[in-house]
Amino acid sequence: MADFADRSLGIGYSGGSSALFLCLLAVLGLWYASLGSISVETVNTPKVEAFYWLAITFSQTLGTALGDWMAETTGLGYEGGAVVFAAGLAVLALAYYWTDVSRVLLFWAAFILTRPLGATVGDFLDKPRNHGGLALSRPIASAVIAVLILAAILLLPQRAGTHPSKA
Repeated sequence: MADFADRSLGIGYSGGSSALFLCLLAVLGLWYASLGSISVETVNTPKVEAFYWLAITFSQTLGTALGDWMAETTGLGYEGGAVVFAAGLAVLALAYYWTDVSRVLLFWAAFILTRPLGATVGDFLDKPRNHGGLALSRPIASAVIAVLILAAILLLPQRAGTHPSKA
């Protein structure tokens, strides 16, 4: 989608990202107006699931577009883009622990930022060196990411959640 916006529509990655962001805001706005909440804890009916999956689709695509925009348009490259998105997630974590900002807002912001972080890290690992990457093969890049995910699961504290109907 990001490449389509950049190359076919001629609106660039920033234009594509803006269009996708507006689509995501529209879905979240309609979801909230229709049901009074955009919390994922309320996803328990087909109507809410439709809003949820539309939001997921737009946020996934927005994340990829943001990653491409940050890496290719700003001149930061894949590594610099990953640092920017990781810093954004760190700010959200600080906001979670030290402010009363809506947890639902923080969730959606973090959800969106994890997409370009993953895209820029993945591109950094597998793109050719002359394009700013490490030129690892896709299987090796995938293995590196899998190891990072496994390390995060094993090293970061986990706590059990509760089912929305029991909350």
